[in-house]
Amino acid sequence: MNVLVPGAGGPAGISTIKSLRLGNFKGNIISTDSDPLSAGFYLSDFYSVIPKANDEFFLEELIKIINKYEVKVLLPSSGFDIYQYSTHYKILSELDVRPIVSRKEVMEICKDKLLSYKKLYDKFPFAYSTLSYDDIHKFPLIAKPRFGKGSKNIFKIDDISDLEYVTSKYKDMIFQEYLPGIEYSVDVLSDLDENPLLAVSRRRLHTESGISVKGKIEKNIFIENLCKNVAKDIGIRGPCLIQLKQSESGELKIIEINPRLGGGTFFTTLAGANFPSMILEMVLNHKISIPKISEITILRYYEEVIID
Repeated sequence: MNVLVPGAGGPAGISTIKSLRLGNFKGNIISTDSDPLSAGFYLSDFYSVIPKANDEFFLEELIKIINKYEVKVLLPSSGFDIYQYSTHYKILSELDVRPIVSRKEVMEICKDKLLSYKKLYDKFPFAYSTLSYDDIHKFPLIAKPRFGKGSKNIFKIDDISDLEYVTSKYKDMIFQEYLPGIEYSVDVLSDLDENPLLAVSRRRLHTESGISVKGKIEKNIFIENLCKNVAKDIGIRGPCLIQLKQSESGELKIIEINPRLGGGTFFTTLAGANFPSMILEMVLNHKISIPKISEITILRYYEEVIID
């Protein structure tokens, strides 16, 4: 069984490849990215440069890669192209390929931070979110792109001058209540029938450019059950990453949901839950055993790749 891992230039794609290797995956790993200098290319068995997700030839080139390498499973990890795999789920399935993505309507809810809030706020603790900064009434607040990904263009707004600057330069922003406390990233895995299996909670100790470089796996029944219930309510198929932060009073609130494997996937693998390997077991209709999770602290470091 050959597996395609898109987004080979990002930490989630690299985490996915490393997890498959650690799980003694016996098939071929094919990776793709629009950047020809993607480090994940050199961790996989084969790789292909592919157009960006919004390119008119993206699907055509993807199908060529699938046919060339006899790909059977797609493990999307990139926030840039994951929606394409859901949109074209039927076409890909007819090629005998299994994209591990949620239904298109689920993806649209997760993609739009305002829709996420409206879907969940009356059932779960979700950070107050609005398109109008006048609705929040006090500083500080957080401004972020409504359809953003990769932790880009997120601003803490301390006063009216900050607000005027951000709103003059960036459009289609959403405003969210400021949560100054501890941040958690929670990897959740649901089966292919949208039933949540397990959640692994990680305290983010230090981040760089939105990516966790120091994290502590913590067993927290409240967080785990909350995130599994959220995944069930939305209808997640396969993996998702749910991010939470504490308010000033210590209340945990959801800030966003990413319906894919996250950048810290390998942290969860090292703690005992190898999501990519477990997903392949699901595809093969094998019974899934829920692993024991170890509470560990993990430090991430850079590693060089030399190419000709």
